[in-house]
Amino acid sequence: MNGFVHLHNHSEYSLLDGACRIKDLVAKAVDMNMPAVAITDHGVLYGVIDFYREAKKRGVKPIIGCEVYVAPRHRLDKQAHIDDNYHHLVLLCKNDIGYKNLLQLVSRAYMEGFYYKPRVDKELLQQYSEGLIALSGCIAGEIPRIILAGDYQEAVNTALLYQDIFGLGNFYLEIQDHGMPEEKRAIEGLVTISKQTGIPLVATNDIHYINQKDASAHDILLCIQTGSIVTDEQRLRFPSNEFYFKSSEEMELLFSRYKESLENTVRIAEQCNLDFNFGEFHLPGFKIPSGFTAETYLSYLVTQKLRQKYPDPVPEVIQRMEYELATINSMGFATYFLIVQDLVNWSKQNGIAVGPGRGSAAGSLVSYLLDITTIDPLRYGLLFERFLNPERVSMPDIDIDFCFDKRDQVIEYIIRTYGADKVAQIITFGTMAARAAIRDVGRALNVSYAEVDQIAKMVPSEIGVTIDRSLEISPDLLNRYENDYNARKIIDTARILEGLPRHASIHAAGVVIGREPLSTILPLQKTPEGHIITQFTKETVEDIGLLKMDILGLRTLTVIDRTIDILKKTRGMRISPDNLPLDDKRVYELLGQGDTVGVFQLESDGLRRILREMKPNRI
Repeated sequence: MNGFVHLHNHSEYSLLDGACRIKDLVAKAVDMNMPAVAITDHGVLYGVIDFYREAKKRGVKPIIGCEVYVAPRHRLDKQAHIDDNYHHLVLLCKNDIGYKNLLQLVSRAYMEGFYYKPRVDKELLQQYSEGLIALSGCIAGEIPRIILAGDYQEAVNTALLYQDIFGLGNFYLEIQDHGMPEEKRAIEGLVTISKQTGIPLVATNDIHYINQKDASAHDILLCIQTGSIVTDEQRLRFPSNEFYFKSSEEMELLFSRYKESLENTVRIAEQCNLDFNFGEFHLPGFKIPSGFTAETYLSYLVTQKLRQKYPDPVPEVIQRMEYELATINSMGFATYFLIVQDLVNWSKQNGIAVGPGRGSAAGSLVSYLLDITTIDPLRYGLLFERFLNPERVSMPDIDIDFCFDKRDQVIEYIIRTYGADKVAQIITFGTMAARAAIRDVGRALNVSYAEVDQIAKMVPSEIGVTIDRSLEISPDLLNRYENDYNARKIIDTARILEGLPRHASIHAAGVVIGREPLSTILPLQKTPEGHIITQFTKETVEDIGLLKMDILGLRTLTVIDRTIDILKKTRGMRISPDNLPLDDKRVYELLGQGDTVGVFQLESDGLRRILREMKPNRI
């Protein structure tokens, strides 16, 4: 491997700080003929799987890492003005052991050490150092800070301590030059320490945006993060426009006196050989009665239920049941069905309303026989293959609706059944859509609200519309862009930032269940409210073979549940939604009139119009 490798890079998942889209980061490495590239977001591993896939696709070696925050004392110490002064440290994975250790560090930083930022400490670093290479970080790293404070011997001692933690050859003194006087002083100290101790140097650029011309857009991004405006001299800002993806030649010019620091980037890249296996499923265990396997127990339950639903089953029913069971068992998903039926039936037994079935799962006879759904797929000609296709091996996806008010009880049952360390809710990211990006940028540029609002409202109200598309289809926006300096500056900047993740939150439905503690498989974090969530989105959770369930809290079910309860209390009526007639003419009259406000999935203006035009009279 020849050339130079960037080892300190912040993607879009260093939220409101990194402006490097993963695709652009990898593409830049390809354009510059770099053999490898790293991802080292601040304290998180949000984007590592997307980054890995993109790098592999483009023929670049992906190096998985993180810039962690190190507590000045113990991670559990949280005293104001002392413990919020954390240090930066870059960690890179050499192999699978290193990745699993990085998962532990990042997860425990959130679970145990969070104080303004997720923090590790030297105790954790010592415990989870195997398989990792550490770089001393930017001038916010512990060693550069001690150098800048004038305590050279303490800097030497700290460098030796980190080398002792990570092992000989796994700790590097990181030198950076973005034109800051402090960096020049830090480099002098780091070079001297390297000569004295033998700890090698490595050159990095603290990349936060791809091209130098993107520095102003990144400055706006920082304003959005801090709620400040560009005219505020006291705001958080980068001191130069040098935090971009530099070429090998540019890095060689910067560090021509320290050629070994450039060569060491390649040596480090050669040591980092982490490969992910996306072909495995990590289904949780399910307590199966003695004498059964998951497959035979599933077949037993389904056969037992068959006579209840079909007292005299015709050959078509038997054939469909056997075909579905054979497909499910051959694909290794018997345990999945056992888990889902247990959850649904526990909920029903405990007075929690469950929906009749949503999406393609309603096409499964096995789901119907297990009471996961209440819709007979044979009666309505629903296809099993839309739900589970042996030609396309992927985890089944059964979306289940629960009473909104009792969704937390369902999640608590999952945690009790499988263990708190094996269950988490799933993260989701809010991104800067076209209008929101324009408003955010306009606010940061200190343009008046009225002017920004006017520009934002020129973006068409189409789902997923981009700024570029808006300029094509909105003559007013294009005219404003071409003839108004403020509008052009806002729009050009917003185009760079559009689509970047703005914040993280909990997915409305997703819950993941693991066979092993989840922190051994993926990174976790804790929300301010105390919820444990994954750092991977639901798509990524499925990519790595974990069981993702959509536990949807549906207000419509809550309304129905309460209505049934009121009828029981006030009129003595006992009603089950599953037994209501499907040929009630008065119901179809209401549907034909479009009188469906409050009816789930039928209350939008478009569907009410279609109902009035169709006037349906049967299902």
